[in-house]
Amino acid sequence: MVQVDVFWSYAIGAGCGAAAARESLREPARELLADRRFSATVLFLGCVFAPSGIWLLWSFPGWETMHAAATHTDLPGWLVAVFAITNITQGVLGYVVAQTLWRRGHHYLSWVQMPLGYLAMFFILAYGWDGAGYRRFFAATPEDWRSGRFDPVAFLGSDVALTLYAMGVVLVPLLLWMQSSWWARGLRTGDAPAPGRIRMTGLLLLAVFGLGLGTAIAAAVLLTWLGPVAGPIAVAVLVVGVLHPRGLGGLLARPFVAGADTAVNPVPGYGLTVDA
Repeated sequence: MVQVDVFWSYAIGAGCGAAAARESLREPARELLADRRFSATVLFLGCVFAPSGIWLLWSFPGWETMHAAATHTDLPGWLVAVFAITNITQGVLGYVVAQTLWRRGHHYLSWVQMPLGYLAMFFILAYGWDGAGYRRFFAATPEDWRSGRFDPVAFLGSDVALTLYAMGVVLVPLLLWMQSSWWARGLRTGDAPAPGRIRMTGLLLLAVFGLGLGTAIAAAVLLTWLGPVAGPIAVAVLVVGVLHPRGLGGLLARPFVAGADTAVNPVPGYGLTVDA
């Protein structure tokens, strides 16, 4: 959806940046644009992720805008252009932020950029701007939204859902393969074998859905139950507690950041020589 893709794109880029950081530090110094993993990330964003968003916006303008627009005529051209651009630029930003944090020794902050981006994305889907985010998501057409019907089961067989399934078959496995491969190779030390890609994939999914989606749903429930005054305070406490290095986030990050402090000497920026 238009409102969430900016966070989704950031999460994708940040996940790729953190996954590639450890292995990148072992290679000869190079500029960002010479980083083949950065190039692969941009190609994924530009050739897979961004087109999927434009496809959904063209085919289902009501659903893709969370029913803020009903038809194509409700969308100004500049908004569509900005939407397409940010689907790439925000991913680039996420990659650079995650890599920079890792290079400067902030390994947990680098890793947590990905689940933090997914948390923001899922929160908008669950709560939105008026507490009806989940209802907007499960309303496949403007007519369904205006009628007030809430039928998640019917949505699963809608044209929107079928399109999402088809896109997911391409987008999700490719993204998981990229990130799990980079993490696995980066975690290889000496002659020790790299962690299994299946294990890394499982941990990535746990970070996305366990940490990101789970926290987003809990935050939406707190806001709904506690209201606009106590709700935001409770949500702030929840997010800080969950994402604290000694909280659930820190626990899930351990397999990813293990040994990072001794593997390489972190340095800021790109184009600098790194001693192993």
